[in-house]
Parts: sequence; structure tokens; C-alpha cells
Amino acid sequence: MFYVKFWGVRGSVACCSPAHVRYGGNTSCVEVGVGDHRFILDAGTGIRPLSKVFRADDVRTIYLLLSHTHWDHINGFPFFRPAYDKNRRMHVYAGHLKHQGLSIQGVLGHQMREPVFPVPLDAMKAIVEFEDFEAGDSFSLFPGVLIRTTALNHPNGATGYRIEHAGKAVCYVTDTEHVPGHLNENILRLIEGADLVIYDSTYEEDEFPRHVGWGHSTWNEGMRLCRAAGAKRLAIFHHDPDHEDGQMDRIGTEANQAWPGTVVTRECMTLRLD
Repeated sequence: MFYVKFWGVRGSVACCSPAHVRYGGNTSCVEVGVGDHRFILDAGTGIRPLSKVFRADDVRTIYLLLSHTHWDHINGFPFFRPAYDKNRRMHVYAGHLKHQGLSIQGVLGHQMREPVFPVPLDAMKAIVEFEDFEAGDSFSLFPGVLIRTTALNHPNGATGYRIEHAGKAVCYVTDTEHVPGHLNENILRLIEGADLVIYDSTYEEDEFPRHVGWGHSTWNEGMRLCRAAGAKRLAIFHHDPDHEDGQMDRIGTEANQAWPGTVVTRECMTLRLD
């Protein structure tokens, strides 16, 4: 078994309106099922509906890999119900803080502190283990699964992930800003030959120049990277909250004309790699 399911596909801030219904308004959260194990990529608001599924399925060991700790990627964390269950174990990883002299436990604890939030981190009764690594490290959490990482170009840092299993690979590359005309070598190495690349596609090409320095990219750049690296499929992700369903439909049409098989991610969409 190797699948990817999207629980939150927006960037920056969650949005809820009739114009966002078909693609969804929750922020970044992706479930990856690998054999008997399940990973979570980021803890945006999409992790709240995912938590209900994990409770119903009685998932006892949970692996959370964080790209970074801007609000839209962690503000669902305090609402992840399995973390409050003493019979569960949770492993939380981040690769962008260690070199800054910070820790993921410290950052998440700061988020869950009065007067910002009324429930402290130590109210989570699960066995929660926090691990800070350096972006660029590779590690294996259990036999048959390799996780490779790389640093991304984003304010305050971010980490891209590649999860490999049984000859297949999915890459999660958000949040990152490209330099026009220069393909990012770190990303090219990470996504080489991957079966699926989930890429920060916040802006369209004509929007990007107005947002230089904001730390985001375009689906067009994701496509250029995938083609150069021999990746098989692009998943457009981290949608701008101002991009309503009609605009997302158009983006999907244009992207598939440029490269058939490209997918615009929606909440509850599942893609299988096995």
C-alpha cells in the first residue's frame, strides 16, 4: 500500500465560502499511507478532520513531518485529538529550526500558551516525541521506508521531503520560492525520478512578480522542475486563498494542456502510487 490523501490544500489562511467548496479551504495537511504506517505532512487546519479518521481507525503510532512552522502549517496541531489520548504515540519532526538554536517542541509549546491558546502542550497525554534534524538529512523510521529531505527557499526556512517505498517515491515541496530562469538544484536532486511531486503552486505566472520575497512559487515552475528531474506527475498544491473554484478549474485545464496528467489537489482527493 502506498497512497497520498489531501486533507488541506490551501496556503496562508483557511477560507470558507461557496466559491471555495469544490477545492476546499483548509490549510496544508497531507496523509501518506506506506505499508502499515501512516505519515502526516504538516498540521494546518486540515489535520482536524484527519484526526477523526485516525481515531476511528485506531491509529496508535503517528508520524508528523513538518515543512516549517508558519501558522498555516501548524495551527491545526492543537486540535489533533489523538495527541490527547494516553494510549497513542506521536513522533514530530522538523528540519528548519535546529540551526537557528530553536526546537520544534519549543515552537509548538509557544503556540499553545496563554494568552494565545488556553490549552498547554503538556495537556497532550499521548507519548509525544519531538525530533529536530537538519534539512538535507536522510533517515529511515522503519524498514522499507526512506525519507530524504532538503532545505527550501522560504522566510525563516522550510524543509522538503521525499518518502520512498517499494521502488516508488512521493515528494512534498512546499513552501518554496523560485528564482526565475534558475532551477533549484536542491529540489531537482530531491524529486529526481519521483512518481509524484506535490509542489507549492500558490501563484500564477503573472502574479508571481508582485510577490517576490513572499516565499512561494508557481505551477509552471513546478512543471519545469518535474520535467528536468524526470519526475512522473505534478500535484498543484498550496492554493492561494484568493483563487476561487473557477480560477482553479482554469488552472487545471491550462496545466493539463501543458502536461497531461497534472492534478490540481482538492480536499479528500486520494492518489495511489502502488
